[in-house]
Amino acid sequence: MTTLSTQTSAFPIQPAERMKGLPTQFFATLVGKANEQIALGHDVINLGQGNPDRPTPPHIVASMQEAAANPLYHKYPPFSGFPFLKQAIAQRYKEDHQVDLDPDTEVAILFGGKTGLIEIAQCLLNPGDVCLVPDPGYPDYWSGVALAGAEMAFMPLREENNFLPDYSALKQSDLDRAKLMFINYPNNPTGATAPASFYEETVQFAQKSGVVVASDFAYGAIGFDGEKPISFLQTPGAKEVGIEFYTLSKTYNMAGWRVGFALGNKEVIRLINLMQDHYYCSLFGGIQAAAATALTASQDCVSELRDVYESRRNALYTALANIGWNARPSQGSFFSWLPVPKGHTSQSLADLLLQEAKVVVAPGIGFGTHGEGYVRLGLLSSEERLAEAVQRIGKLNLFG
Repeated sequence: MTTLSTQTSAFPIQPAERMKGLPTQFFATLVGKANEQIALGHDVINLGQGNPDRPTPPHIVASMQEAAANPLYHKYPPFSGFPFLKQAIAQRYKEDHQVDLDPDTEVAILFGGKTGLIEIAQCLLNPGDVCLVPDPGYPDYWSGVALAGAEMAFMPLREENNFLPDYSALKQSDLDRAKLMFINYPNNPTGATAPASFYEETVQFAQKSGVVVASDFAYGAIGFDGEKPISFLQTPGAKEVGIEFYTLSKTYNMAGWRVGFALGNKEVIRLINLMQDHYYCSLFGGIQAAAATALTASQDCVSELRDVYESRRNALYTALANIGWNARPSQGSFFSWLPVPKGHTSQSLADLLLQEAKVVVAPGIGFGTHGEGYVRLGLLSSEERLAEAVQRIGKLNLFG
């Protein structure tokens, strides 16, 4: 009688080349280090991740509970999603940003915004093509480019330029092969916002270069000091040259629900829907119903959440100033971008804070070469915990 060997080496698995080229998952490494300290019994304050800490508003949960019992949603949903959800997002963009969207041709439903960021690179890029990527920037932009077999050219975001890219500084050799670019404001990780003039410049740049713009507007509802973040799609000509990604994760504390949208250029939306026809059969209908409720019901919960983050931001920067850690307050998102003290790199500071203060921060180098010299802190703990984190850091006497 022959028995099959259980040794994996007897049947070697050969991964596809695309799997070998994927970047290291930055946040997985960060979580692993934090979990090691938690496993040792330490009280760790995790300010390194972007996971909202508040629950989804009750009226959205109630909508989901009701919709889950509806037999209509127990069947396969339409491949590109229910029309009522597309209509809801179009209505929300009209009310919030004065942008007109055709729900049928200018809206694609996504399994969370991250999925769309990966898909657009695969829809538009071939091996040898170039994608223009902000540096520092959200690391998952890199993943889609890697899966497409394309290359990246980085756009430095410098504090002296208000963390906006300088298109005039890009190399012509990169522009000759560039087909796609990512922009992201309110910005992760810097917390910067962009003025209308920047988006006007971006549209002009795209028209001249032929590069498709992908605007990541994940933090579009979170702006401070009375300033409302501007949507790329508000700019004349924006829909001709690109799309915008939006997610319910941050606006409604629905990160685990995985609901996002791509909005704008009809041909790019068609391509995303076409790709998703081969990958998925859209979101569970009950989640789509709850998402529509989030978008069409009272937006008081959004205003209240924004106020919470602004209050946390103010409390954090006040506490930081008290220990001598001075930085420009963030303008939006739920992140703070802080310069590291002399004698440290972003990674060495992050490691020190975890080991000695039991506070997790994200080292700036994880967001790109130009992230070096900074660390990112999330406003995703109570004001009391934020104050405690700063107090712990202050005891290390890093700032004179």
